[in-house]
Amino acid sequence: MPSGIEVTKAALDDFKKIQTYMLLARKENATETYAELKKEYLTIKALLNVSGVILTDIDIIKE
Repeated sequence: MPSGIEVTKAALDDFKKIQTYMLLARKENATETYAELKKEYLTIKALLNVSGVILTDIDIIKE
């Protein structure tokens, strides 16, 4: 079973990837793709907030 730090690291890695994909979708004006990615972004952001991660410096999207 993964430890809390391993779960947090995985969530941070996913958060970084989702933000990259969101920026690409926004650039390409892929509104449906962006909307789906935003759902995942908000879920991961909530998980990280509950885990006590301060997202101020790493949240590029800031939504």
